[in-house]
Amino acid sequence: MFEGFDALPEALRPIAKPQPRVYQHHVHPEPGRGAPLVDCGVYVDGHRLPGRYGYADALDKVREVELVDHEAFVWIGLHEPDVEHMQEVADVFGLHPLAVEDAVHAHQRPKLERYDETLFLVLKTVNYVEHESVVLARQIVETGEIMIFVGKGFVVTVRHGEHSGLADVRKRMDADPEHLRLGPYAVMHAIADYVVDHYLGVTRLMEVDIDAIEEVAFSPGRTLDVEPIYLLKREVVELRRCVSPLSTAFSRMQNENKDLISKEVRRYLRDVADHQTEAADQISAYDDMLNSLVQAALARVGMQQNSDMRKISAIAGILAVPTMVAGIYGMNFADMPELHAEWGYPAVLSGMFLVCFLLYRAFRKRGWL
Repeated sequence: MFEGFDALPEALRPIAKPQPRVYQHHVHPEPGRGAPLVDCGVYVDGHRLPGRYGYADALDKVREVELVDHEAFVWIGLHEPDVEHMQEVADVFGLHPLAVEDAVHAHQRPKLERYDETLFLVLKTVNYVEHESVVLARQIVETGEIMIFVGKGFVVTVRHGEHSGLADVRKRMDADPEHLRLGPYAVMHAIADYVVDHYLGVTRLMEVDIDAIEEVAFSPGRTLDVEPIYLLKREVVELRRCVSPLSTAFSRMQNENKDLISKEVRRYLRDVADHQTEAADQISAYDDMLNSLVQAALARVGMQQNSDMRKISAIAGILAVPTMVAGIYGMNFADMPELHAEWGYPAVLSGMFLVCFLLYRAFRKRGWL
């Protein structure tokens, strides 16, 4: 008997009795191939059947369960598959070639596409990179992708990136049969909710970095390097590219796909859309704040440059006096009365020092020195 068999409801035990199946793919990828199958579970009436399945075996199991009037679907998780690996999944579930190409090559804009009775949702995942100081940081936000294929009786998730794991989502869903009974689109909601919650978490952490830069920018007597502001600006722009396009995707889920997504699941998706809007608003506010910080930093640099130019001009004005006198007395004219006077040399030096002192005093009084 399979592990976990006793936890199943009595009505589902006859369905779960066939011999255990094994994965069709290796646990580790072959050289040159994509990552292996991460997980493949069959869910019946909100409960996961014990055993291990391959793609075709899992779909056969779903069809077998549906013949005895049970709601069932298969949830397959893949990590960075190659073309051959992904095509095998596409052949089993009838996925559209355009969506399969997007899933393999990644680097897609967040979007929702419909291919007949299958929805294809692209989500960008984000992860906050810990650092001691934003001044020393080279990266603050790293991104990944999750592609979700949802159709009648199946969910296929394709992940790109090391931080986009869905083990916690699957564990939480396995412990919530009531939510799983809503079908495969409930899984799509759970993944979208997980991703959007991370958006909110990352935006809150970035707020700390922005506050630190803002404190430096408006503190008197502290020098400000513009580079950290540009780094934050770049990361906020990247974050906005991940979050903002989802507004259109969630709107299409609510308005254009009512025949596929149940009313109850759409209610849950509305809550996720509210959180996505909150994250998008925060990111937009951060973008505006960083624009202000850039302007303040540039203005501060301009003021510092003006101050430096005044000092240089004042010093040049003072040095112009002895330069002029030295130039006059270096012309070697014979009839210069001061050349043969005993008081000529000290008088000229005294005059130069006096004029230089008066100029220094005047510039100091005006704040140029």
